[in-house]
Amino acid sequence: MKKILVLVSVAMLAMAFVPSENNKEIGQSVYQSETGIRFKSMTLEKAKQIAKETDKLIFIDAYTSWCGPCKRMAATSFMEEEVGEIFNERFVNIKIEMEKDVDGPEVARLYKVRAYPTLLVINSEGKLIKQNVGFMTADQLIAFANSIE
Repeated sequence: MKKILVLVSVAMLAMAFVPSENNKEIGQSVYQSETGIRFKSMTLEKAKQIAKETDKLIFIDAYTSWCGPCKRMAATSFMEEEVGEIFNERFVNIKIEMEKDVDGPEVARLYKVRAYPTLLVINSEGKLIKQNVGFMTADQLIAFANSIE
């Protein structure tokens, strides 16, 4: 019974991070948190525009609603304070639900996303800078961010 409660709690927590279709264009945070990555809910085109204006790269969490490792990262690695500090300072952070969001199929095609989670870093022109497939711990995310020039 305890395991079921933990699984339900983790699933509910992860679902809280799924972007709402109602705020795609205005760049609102998908969730409010004191720590962790602050993902913005916006289209890829809007993210490119903001990246150009702020001279930042774009970090994309390409996920699906049914992906267990995606939910686990949303509830753990993405919530770590040090991860948030690095990613919030260096990137325009967005999540794209690859099967339901408007940009999902096009992002999957452009960047050859075949498994989830896939983490992408692109520039304001849409050029792929770095890609990783699979679950990453907080330390791995930090190393991923630090490996980008």
